[in-house]
Amino acid sequence: MAGRNIGVAVDFSSCSKAALRWASTNLTRSALIPLAEFSDVTKTYGVSPDKETIEILAQVAHQRGIEVFAKIFYGDPAKKLYEAVDLVPLSCMVIGSRGLSTLKRALMGSVSTYIVNHVACPVTVVKENM
Repeated sequence: MAGRNIGVAVDFSSCSKAALRWASTNLTRSALIPLAEFSDVTKTYGVSPDKETIEILAQVAHQRGIEVFAKIFYGDPAKKLYEAVDLVPLSCMVIGSRGLSTLKRALMGSVSTYIVNHVACPVTVVKENM
């Protein structure tokens, strides 16, 4: 498993934290997408990640001895995540799902559905209540 980059899509929502927890439990033999520099980056770009997300990442890095990287994308989440697969590049991606109904998904769109159907790497979708 060494040498793989695993992307975890995080927008600081509860479903993305569920995806992050799942990835940290199930995929920690490989690197996730330097945590030490993340607070500097967030200040530069005016992003305010929540404390819980940073704690999850710090705990995973410390306990599992892996290197955690972050990359900030602006714009349409589905399109930016799609671009990240080749840009980073990612071996696989983990993304959270709010569990929208078929009607809401049709009206509002679903980032996880778009990613599953369009990216070239394997995708794991984690439901919020996992």
